[in-house]
Parts: sequence; C-alpha cells; structure tokens
Amino acid sequence: MRAPIVYLVAAVLLGATGLWVPALAQDNAAQEMARRQAMLARLPADAAKRWFGLATTPAPGPARPIGDYTKGCVAGAAQLPADGPTWQVMRPSRNRGWGHPLLIGFLQRVAATLPAAGWPGLLVGDIGQPRGGPMLTGHASHQVGLDADIWLTPMPERRLTAAERDNMSATDVVNANGSDVDPRVWRPEHRKLLEAFARAPEVERIFVNPAIKRALCREVGGDRPWLERIRPWWGHNYHFHIRLACPRNDTECHDQKPPPPGDGCGADLDWWFTQETKYLTPREPAIGPRLSEMPAGCAALARAP
Repeated sequence: MRAPIVYLVAAVLLGATGLWVPALAQDNAAQEMARRQAMLARLPADAAKRWFGLATTPAPGPARPIGDYTKGCVAGAAQLPADGPTWQVMRPSRNRGWGHPLLIGFLQRVAATLPAAGWPGLLVGDIGQPRGGPMLTGHASHQVGLDADIWLTPMPERRLTAAERDNMSATDVVNANGSDVDPRVWRPEHRKLLEAFARAPEVERIFVNPAIKRALCREVGGDRPWLERIRPWWGHNYHFHIRLACPRNDTECHDQKPPPPGDGCGADLDWWFTQETKYLTPREPAIGPRLSEMPAGCAALARAP
C-alpha cells in the first residue's frame, strides 16, 4: 500500500512536530532531571528551549497564544490546580501544568462530567510550561497553551502523593505487537472517555495510538462524526493528547489545517499497520530554534520579569 503523503511528511518532520518521543512521557523524576541536564549542557545561550524551559512563572498580561502549536508561546497562562474533585495533576516536578485559561477551564468542565460515564476522574499529564514555548525534553508541541496529555489510567479514589505522581507509570492499553488494544486492559469506559473529549466543539484534534483508533473504529456505532477528530500517531499508548482550536478572532494564534474528511477508519488507518511504518522512526527533537527565530512577541515574553 502506498503510504499517504501526509504521513510520510509527518514522519520526516517528526523531530519538529514532537507528538511523541519514546519513553519521555513516562519518565520518572530522576530520568527527567537527567535528560534536562544533558540538554542544558548542549544548548547555546540563545536557544529558545533554554529560555522557555527555565522559566518558572507565567508572563504577565492578558491570555494570549502566539504562533502555532509547535513554534510559539503563551502569555497570561493559568495553572491547573494539582488537585480537584475529578482530576489530579501528574509529574508535578516538571512544572508543566500551565495553559491558556480556556484550556484549563475546559479540562475542569469535562472532568466534572466523567463520573457519570463511568470514569472517576482525570490523571493529567503534561500541559505546558509557564510561558509555553519549546521544552527542554519531550514534546515539541504544547507551546501555545492549548495542548494537554491525559493518562489512560482512571483516577484512583485516594489522593496520590507527590512522589507517586512523579514516579508511577500510566497504563499501557496497547498489546505487545501494537496491532490492537490489549483486551485485558481496554474497557468501554476508555471509549467513553475519548468520546467525551472528541465531542467538545473546542477540540481540534485528539492524538491516539493507531491501535486505539482501530478499536474505536470497530466499536463505535452509527453516530461517528466525532471520530474525525481522533487521529493516529506514534506512541500514545499510555495517554492521549488533546488539542484545542485557537481562540476565536485571535490573529496571533495559528490553527492546524482541518483533518481530512471522513471518520479516518479507512486506508489511511490501515497504513499504520503495514511494514512501511517500521522505516519511519521517531527521534528526540533537536536543539531547536534560537530565541530570535521564534514568532514575534515570544522573545520579549521569554525575557519579561
């Protein structure tokens, strides 16, 4: 089968899109710190990763996403509280619980609806840095405060300790050879969780492992338009990645092009399970842009007190 051009291009540019870097999402606190120190030792002084990756507080002013999901920043970010009635923030030592207030409010609203669908609450992974921008490790997206990772593990009944949040692993719902979901783990509640997010009008994309997309295509009945927003991508077997559209009339924020029409359950999905995918290997993002190469406004935002 001929691989869809969109996926060939995406694979070539994977280091720039940053939707998946093997193992990084599940790195524990010690592994994350080691990767950060190794990256800082390599970075030039004017690397955007250094400036944004070391920022510990949000930039002042009204909420404003600047640029696009893989090359941008955000002013006026808000932090998702570490604990809520239907969520808990994971990997707190990373300080990546920041996003545009629209995203933070959206997560809280959706989380509140989930117990009725049999999902007790969210374990929220990386959202973004206090000022967005490129990260020292892992993602090359999550830069404008409109992306968030949600673990495929139900929130436990008790409050996890900080040490547990920094070191425990999420649940892998894909089988060992990647051909399908693992029936020992995958439950109807996983489908309901993804559907709850995909039906929200604010959502532009949800990235999942191809095996999860395959399971959804098989399990969902006649009401399928929401499947269009769920797109397969490498990794994402422990979590899924939600992306909101840019706020309306915000000219500094750049949306992606709309996904291809249809539910995404045809030939494009089949390609992910062919031999061709074995030659397209994800890799860790490179050093990335200099601060001067970021969108207008990001350099001043990075340097703001």
